[in-house]
Order: sequence, then structure tokens, then C-alpha cells
Amino acid sequence: MATVQWRPEVNALTTPQSWRPRHVPRNVVNEDGLAAEIAQMLPNYSEDAARSIIDALIERIKANLISGNQITLRNFLTCRISLSGRLNSPDDPLPPVEESLSVQVTASRPCVEEICRNVELERLPMSKKLPLITKAEDTVLKLQDVLNPNGVLRLRGSDQVFDPADQDCGCVLEGTRGGRRAQSRYTAVFNSEVTILPDIPPQNDPWNNEYILSVSTQYTEHGTVRTGVYERKLRTPLTVTKLGHPNPPEVGILTGNAAAPYVKITGGTLSADETVRIQAVLDLHEGSLSFNLLDMSEGGKAGAAVKVTGNGPITLAGFSGSALTSLNLSVNNFADLVKMIRSGYSGRLVDVLVVKVA
Repeated sequence: MATVQWRPEVNALTTPQSWRPRHVPRNVVNEDGLAAEIAQMLPNYSEDAARSIIDALIERIKANLISGNQITLRNFLTCRISLSGRLNSPDDPLPPVEESLSVQVTASRPCVEEICRNVELERLPMSKKLPLITKAEDTVLKLQDVLNPNGVLRLRGSDQVFDPADQDCGCVLEGTRGGRRAQSRYTAVFNSEVTILPDIPPQNDPWNNEYILSVSTQYTEHGTVRTGVYERKLRTPLTVTKLGHPNPPEVGILTGNAAAPYVKITGGTLSADETVRIQAVLDLHEGSLSFNLLDMSEGGKAGAAVKVTGNGPITLAGFSGSALTSLNLSVNNFADLVKMIRSGYSGRLVDVLVVKVA
């Protein structure tokens, strides 16, 4: 039986100094992992069917909470709305909902007792210090998780400092389908911030624009090299040429490390060169994707969304004021695109497109 692992960590709030136990998860199991386990447990259900049931359960729990109901799953969990805030009189209005409302999830006593009866704890050594990257942003486009060859990549986090002259330390960019390059052009290296003029390794095909970022450092002269990996993937902009021509070259987009693109741009209407974004958002309940075009600022202008449920051609309308009035796409591998967005991009995948008339 697998054990529940924990390690001691310093409790900074006590004097004299004390330590407290910290649970260390072995893994993070998402909907796909649960669906695979259910399909193995109940052979009459496929993984897709199990995943659909899980997605439906999540949606119904949220819908019931929105309707003001409490959810109680026998011998398992209770989900309820909780309100907080100070009112100077009974007639005072509540503070804004985002400040006063929270959702509480509580395990039932039988659930906790069953886990306690069956669990086995395993003590681990005290944790090692590692570089932590909490945010990666291109300072030119002012967008997160974009790896711009003409920009400056800023990494926010902690314990990131390293000696740029040490060949064993520094930042590395690695393509998910090939290519690895240690970075050498740093403009700042601090514990909380590292800025880089990125040197991006090429990958096998133009649509393979997905990269993994890591930082390695050595905290003491004779210490071991320790590496922290950014939990999100970076993506480089993709260039689309001759979009005003009758038969423009097809360009693969919205793909990971696949040998063939999941989606292709097949044409469009463009009056002037422009840089835009395209996004695909997964509806967990329906299993569908919504595609639309965006401007270059988060929360900015957006074109109308088009719902997609399988392979085939679609046309996206541009947003207000855009030189790109329409973009023709062909979805070639809907199933793998959904799987990638679900497991690797938290339900939303965005590519930057540099679209050109010539």
C-alpha cells in the first residue's frame, strides 16, 4: 500500500523555534486520472464515459451552489456557501460578493475516520531549497507564458539567484519536441526576479512552439546544483504570411509536440499586417471547444466565439477595429487537442499570431 508522505518544516511563528508536519502529495490526480481509475474499477464504463460523469458531477455541484443549495455526499463531503463581513446595522448591505462569499468543502466524520484507519504515514527528510518560478511574462507584449524572440522574458519567483558565469547554473529553454538551449543573455539576476533576452532553440516543425523553462542554481560553494521547473509551458508567436492571397500557405497552430498540427490556418481576410491572439477554451461539461480571436491585451477586444465539437472547417470573425476580419481554420485532430488543453493548459490554450498580407 502506498504511504502518505510528510516532512518536518520550520514554523516561523513560534519562539523558541519549532517544527510542524507538512503533507507532501505524491501526485496530483485530475479528472483524466480519476476517469482511468473508474474505468479500471468498472469495466462497463469507458474512460470517456467516466470522464463525462465526473464533469457532469462538477457542473451540477456548482449549479446547486449557485442556486443556494448545500451539497451533501453521504459519508464523504459537504459543500456549502459561507458569507462573512461586518455590518454596522441589520439593514446594511453586504460587502461586494467577491469579498463576502466563499465556498466551504468539509469531509464527513465517517470519511475522515476511514482514511485514518487505513492510512500509513511515511516521514521524509526536511525539504531542499529549490528555485521557484511563479510567473513568466514577456515585457514587450506584456503577456504571460509567451516566449517572444524579440522580447524580454521576466521570471518572478523566489530563490532563483545564480551566478551567470557558472556553466552548471542558469536558465534553460527546452522544446517539447526537440531542441534545448542554455540561456546566456541576462539583464538581471535576483532571488525574486530574473530577466532574459531569450535564445530560443528551433524544433522539428513550425507548429511545435511549446517550451519548458527551468532555472538551476547552486546556493553554496560546495552544494549540489538544484533545478526548479516552471509549471506552465511557454509558447512562441507563429507567423502567418500571404493571408490576403487566394491560396495562402497553410500554418499549423494550437499544437504541442505532435508531428502533425491539430489545427491549421487555411485562409482569411486581412487588410494590413497585425498581431493578434487565438484561443481555444474547453467546456468541461460538454467536451466542446470555443474558438475566437483576441487582441493583444488580457480582457481586451474579442471576436465572436465559435463552438466546435469535432474535426472540420470553421471561420472566425475578427474583433472590432481589427485588420483581420476573418480567419479560416481546419480542425484536424479534435480529440488530441481537447486532451492537451484539458491536461496541459487548465482548459484554455492561446497562441499569438503575426499575420501578414505578403
